[in-house]
Amino acid sequence: MSVLYNVIKVLLLLFLVNETFFLWSFLPESMTVQHGFRVISGLLVYLLVVDLCYRAVIWGYKGRKKMRSDHNDNVTLGLKNLYYILLAGGVFVMILALFGVDFRTFFTSISIVAAAIAIVTKDYIVDIISGIILSFSSYIKTDDYIKTGDLTGKVIDMTLSKILLLSDDDDIIAVPNNKAFSNEIVNYTRKASKKVTIDFEMQLISLNTIEDLEGSLVQILDEFKPYIEEDSYYLRIEKIHAESISLKFQYILKRMNRNIEKEIRKKTVRRVVNFVKSNAVNHARDLK
Repeated sequence: MSVLYNVIKVLLLLFLVNETFFLWSFLPESMTVQHGFRVISGLLVYLLVVDLCYRAVIWGYKGRKKMRSDHNDNVTLGLKNLYYILLAGGVFVMILALFGVDFRTFFTSISIVAAAIAIVTKDYIVDIISGIILSFSSYIKTDDYIKTGDLTGKVIDMTLSKILLLSDDDDIIAVPNNKAFSNEIVNYTRKASKKVTIDFEMQLISLNTIEDLEGSLVQILDEFKPYIEEDSYYLRIEKIHAESISLKFQYILKRMNRNIEKEIRKKTVRRVVNFVKSNAVNHARDLK
């Protein structure tokens, strides 16, 4: 169906080029010499050329990368953003030409208005430029798990003005392109390994020894050994309070894997809760 659709576009393009440049005109000359017809046909020729070139480039790129037709990466998203900008620019020029506005006179006469518009739309323009740069960069791609500022999530889309992140809570977060571009970006997917830290706090009365707790946590993660660097487990004391202690349990994943990390975090937290509960019961029994 898409092939037939593109063939129709090519035939329409050839027809419009023929009528616009009077090669073998099928329409009456009284119609083709009209200013409105020439402007609109010129716009359609421009839009069709841009559309066909865009589709040809996307088809060639996906073929070279052996990507599925329904899959997009940062390059195809960047090309799509450029495609939309070119379409919008063509429509704007067509509107000016349709009303017979001289471009040089137009941009000179509205310099003050243009300055005001530039000030108002500055952030949006900066977002677009930042988005194009990020789209064609090799550092961020769709499906990468990144952190920018205080926001963390998987990149699911890159639009003209926003980067869409899917957070760990399955919330979709729209991050302005300029904010991501100007902030430090940590791409966990590209790292060879990742240190994971689980923070928690427990009452001193619920803790026998640090070694017992660390051994218990390491034991519960035995099934995840293929994913964790050997001897990378470390239970660190962060702060000691009057009646409680703040701890950090750390380990290094061999490869960034969000599903594995979530499972490990879940089992670790549950083991800490069970450990505290078990020790509390034993302490109450000893008091009796």
